[in-house]
Amino acid sequence: MLDGHVLVLNRVFQAVQITSARRALTLLYKGQVKAVDSEYRTYDFENWADVPIQADDDHFVRTPSRNILIPHVVQLLVFDRLPRQEVKFSRGNIYLRDGNRCQYCGKKFSSSELSLDHVVPISRGGKSSWENVVCACLPCNVKKGNKLLTETGLQLKRLPVRPKWHPLHRLQGRNFPDIWKNFLDEAYWNVELKD
Repeated sequence: MLDGHVLVLNRVFQAVQITSARRALTLLYKGQVKAVDSEYRTYDFENWADVPIQADDDHFVRTPSRNILIPHVVQLLVFDRLPRQEVKFSRGNIYLRDGNRCQYCGKKFSSSELSLDHVVPISRGGKSSWENVVCACLPCNVKKGNKLLTETGLQLKRLPVRPKWHPLHRLQGRNFPDIWKNFLDEAYWNVELKD
C-alpha cells in the first residue's frame, strides 16, 4: 500500500509530479504538504488522521493507535511553479512514445519483439536523438539495415519527435484514481490519442 502513487500539486493546484504513498505520508507528517480530498478541501496531518475510513477504503495504514487513510492527492505548501523537465531519452521512453508500434509497418509488438532503429544510420551521420530513433520490428529493421529510407522504399508512419513532459508521463496507460482527473489539465484528458 505504501508503494502506491500519490499525485503532488503545487500551491495553485497544478499537478507537478507523482510520488509514492510512503513519501506523501512522510511529507504530510512533517507539515510540508497538505492532503487534498475530492472536494478540494485541504488537511494537515492531524486533521487528515481524523478522517474516518469508509468500509470500501482499502488504502490506509495501520498504526498502533489508529488507522490513517493514504491520500490520493497532496498539495505542496511552498512550491508554486511547474517544474521544467524533459523526458529522458531512453529505450523505455521511445517505446512509450511510439506506443510499441513499428514505425515502418505500423504493427504493435511487445517490447521484447522490438528494436530501436536510427532513421539516418549513425554510419551516415545520424545522431542518437529523439528525432532520429524509432521503434522497429526485427523484419523491418533488417530490411532497412544501414540504408536511408529513400533507398529502401520504407516510410515512417509518424515522424519521431521529442515528447513533451507531463507529470503523468511515466504512468501513461495505467489506471489512476478518479480524483486525479480533477487536477489534471483539460488538454491531457481531451486530446485525441494516435493509434
